[in-house]
Amino acid sequence: MKALETMTLMRQDWLTQYWDRARPDDWAQVLATFPLFSGTSRRRLRKLVRQAAFAEFASGEEVVARGAATNSLYLILGGTAKARGKPAARVLRTGDYFGELALLGGASRSATVVATQQLHVMRLPREPFLRVAQHDPSIWLTMLRSLSAQFARLETQAAQP
Repeated sequence: MKALETMTLMRQDWLTQYWDRARPDDWAQVLATFPLFSGTSRRRLRKLVRQAAFAEFASGEEVVARGAATNSLYLILGGTAKARGKPAARVLRTGDYFGELALLGGASRSATVVATQQLHVMRLPREPFLRVAQHDPSIWLTMLRSLSAQFARLETQAAQP
């Protein structure tokens, strides 16, 4: 593993352990390492983080429920979770996000997400997130690629006997 990747992982571990002490600039640096925000300026990320809420969930605890109303995108800062939807579950790890379908389409949650180990998330409200995404088209492309891959995986699973 490269030295920079090791330092980034160590910083993320520290931040998830002491998330209540981290500053917006600390979180902006972490978010910049996530594929979703890799092309976004630190200034915009700091503004976004100031609007965010942070939460911690124990293993087995429900983060969001299928069918619930929504207005936020969730970013996984540390830990793992499982999105339980039909027809198959999806494992979520550090750097992954969920809630994009409901956030973009205004519909209710399409899956229940449950922590599979201690989980730290950042909840980004809809409006501040959309303002950042309007200035950074790479966010939309990253989301589109991810949704496309999920759709292809679901089609493959549905086609299997």
